[in-house]
Amino acid sequence: MTRIVICRSNPIDPDPRVEKIARSLASAGYSVSLLGWDRTGKLPASDSLDPSSSASEPIKLYRLPLVAPFGHGMANLPNLLRWQWRLLGWLVRHRKQFDLIHACDFDTILPALACKILFGKKVIYDIFDFYADHLRATPELLKRLIRSADLRAIGKADALILVDDARWEQISGAQPRRSAVIYNSPAEPIGFQPLNPGPAPAGSGFRLAYIGLLQKERGLFEMLAVLQKHPTWQLDLAGFGGDEEEIRAACQALPNCHWHGRIPYDQALQLSQAADVLFATYDPQIPNHRFSSPNKVFEAMLLGKPIVVARDTNMDRMIESNHCGIVVEYGNVHDLEQALAQLEQDPDLRQTLGQNARLAYQTIYSWEEMDKRLKKLYAEVCQAASPHTGRP
Repeated sequence: MTRIVICRSNPIDPDPRVEKIARSLASAGYSVSLLGWDRTGKLPASDSLDPSSSASEPIKLYRLPLVAPFGHGMANLPNLLRWQWRLLGWLVRHRKQFDLIHACDFDTILPALACKILFGKKVIYDIFDFYADHLRATPELLKRLIRSADLRAIGKADALILVDDARWEQISGAQPRRSAVIYNSPAEPIGFQPLNPGPAPAGSGFRLAYIGLLQKERGLFEMLAVLQKHPTWQLDLAGFGGDEEEIRAACQALPNCHWHGRIPYDQALQLSQAADVLFATYDPQIPNHRFSSPNKVFEAMLLGKPIVVARDTNMDRMIESNHCGIVVEYGNVHDLEQALAQLEQDPDLRQTLGQNARLAYQTIYSWEEMDKRLKKLYAEVCQAASPHTGRP
């Protein structure tokens, strides 16, 4: 049995993509454990994740406590370097307990590759966000150095996973040995049925939801500005991130904005299912946003909900091609307000867009399909090393 450790630079509390991958691999007979970074230093050092079926053993979760804030740009560099060292130390000490490292993003790949060189461990590199394009306040020279190192790391790993086909442009020049594209699609809960009560009468109440990373560049302050002008509209806001304190303060100043903080994933889905419309309005000036395919888009599809997204963020392509939402200009409060007003006043349109969203999930983006891709890639890596095959 191949033993896998999945490394992530957050506490996995929750991390929907990591948890889905872990459960899929456990269901295929792999022994899976998780290793995360507890930036608060307050979470349990060890925990467990329920597997995908009662026949599987709980998935062990370990956390390395290293206090550090989210965001803060270059000021966080010493903490990032300490994390790398702590991660490497853990992997070296526990090297006899795993055969393969599933490294999530650039801030875990270098220690993983060190174990490949020193101990012959196999490495699968899963890029959620291309790291150099994710940095917000970092000198350009350092970004270029990180980009160069990241592209080299892709070629050294046994396999590469991307979250969207559009990301091939972002990593142009890399030469992966093998690869797969695995979208951020949510797994459909057992017995799940999307709510389909039919069109509600206009004016009966209009509810929005956002659960995710809390950053200014995700259109949250623009949404709050719209909400201030429409006191009957309600927003459920949850998550964590570098701008959490400022966003929370702005939310709590509005009686129609309901703050939930960090919440479990099942609760996040419940909040989203209770909403009429979801939104993911990311700033396209940030390179990672131009290639984004976040959980929220696929959650909207799973739940059969219309979603509002920003133009030139890759999400607009998916939304327009599947006719399941509305595209607005990022940062344009009037444009955002008009789109939401249209959806609020036209419940038939909301229902049609939601039905199209659900169809897109079932026919293109389901986790069932992503699960097959993941297991196929793992089988190839575990069976034998093969020459570079590059992009599928």
